[in-house]
Amino acid sequence: MAQKSLEGWTNSESPWVPERCLSVTVRGPWGHFRRVEGNVVKQTYRIIPRTTVAGLLAAVLGIERDGYYELFGPEQSAIAIEPVDDLRTVNMPVNALSTADENLQSLNARGKVSVKLPDPTDLRQQHNYEVLVDPAYRIDVALGDEKRYRELRETLEAGKSHYVPSLGLSEYLAELEFHGEFTIEDGATDGVVAVDSAVPDAVDDVVLDRKTRCGIEESPAFMTVDAGGRTTTAFTEYVYNPAAEPLEVRDVDTSVTDGRTVVFV
Repeated sequence: MAQKSLEGWTNSESPWVPERCLSVTVRGPWGHFRRVEGNVVKQTYRIIPRTTVAGLLAAVLGIERDGYYELFGPEQSAIAIEPVDDLRTVNMPVNALSTADENLQSLNARGKVSVKLPDPTDLRQQHNYEVLVDPAYRIDVALGDEKRYRELRETLEAGKSHYVPSLGLSEYLAELEFHGEFTIEDGATDGVVAVDSAVPDAVDDVVLDRKTRCGIEESPAFMTVDAGGRTTTAFTEYVYNPAAEPLEVRDVDTSVTDGRTVVFV
């Protein structure tokens, strides 16, 4: 093995492989991670998307919007996502005002500062949101950027966050519980193994029986900045147990950290 520049990182010409990770549970009373496919009902992913995890951790670090995609890129980061509690949803109707330019009016238009707000006399539009109830996920994250990794560790240890973390929507505030820093060890790669985390890109490898609950969803994994703002560059298809129990999978590369079997992506 090549000489390490910092415990947890290996310098070599091969793809970056993390040896240590930070582990944190994020939870809240409500959550909504809007599915990219359009629908009258604004449906939510059950498993928090990897891109949302990246945005949440970037908020902890105080990184501006669209400024963290490289930090959480496929060759610079590794993330495992484990549901902690049952994944339950309810449909919640929400009355909203349009924020289209033609529906905004200026306040203090004659002053130096002008603020545009929706016209309160307009008719409300009702949207149905599918909302997660008491969502909680344990996140294991490793970063190739040593400086940012240390900064994230110190910030989480101090129980601080630069921006207020949320679960999808800004009004769905999140609570973070930092568990610590743990080594990442190679797990089983052959045969059947029980995996605690959601398992990426392994739908055909799940071992099912009548007692096993199983869900499948494809969500954004990586993004990049472009002329129009940001673009999703890759998706991950997760298979998971809605009851937050392990799934048995066959011939999947796994890792072990803090006594749990997970799969990073």
